[in-house]
Amino acid sequence: MFSKACKYGIRAVLYLAVKSSEATKLGAREIAEELDVPKPFLAKILQQLSRHNLISSSKGTGGGFYLSPNDRETTLRDIIECIDGEEMFSACILGLPVCSSENPCPLHAKALVYRQGVADLVANNTIDDFAAKIIRKKLSL
Repeated sequence: MFSKACKYGIRAVLYLAVKSSEATKLGAREIAEELDVPKPFLAKILQQLSRHNLISSSKGTGGGFYLSPNDRETTLRDIIECIDGEEMFSACILGLPVCSSENPCPLHAKALVYRQGVADLVANNTIDDFAAKIIRKKLSL
């Protein structure tokens, strides 16, 4: 459902939520190695998220990426829409240009239920909510 860039972005933001702070910033190389993703690709994703004020960054010695208290209150939906666009939650699952309740594709009804469930999950929980679950349940990224 999500693009590779979006999956990497979500994982990176959750990693930052668990491992970084304003005092402990992480570089793209460190995050990429820890998550086993290509560093140049991840660096572009992190820059995009930073430009949209979804994560924070600082340059220079001791610089890197981190989540401010405000960043931690954003939702995964914000991350997803920044990378994949808001169409992720409304476009036809088969890619048809016109798909709606009035003109449904063969998968419309089932896909709609699935998308609404995912949309609720990612919109109604903050980054901090997910980070707490990762820490508490010792979930992997």
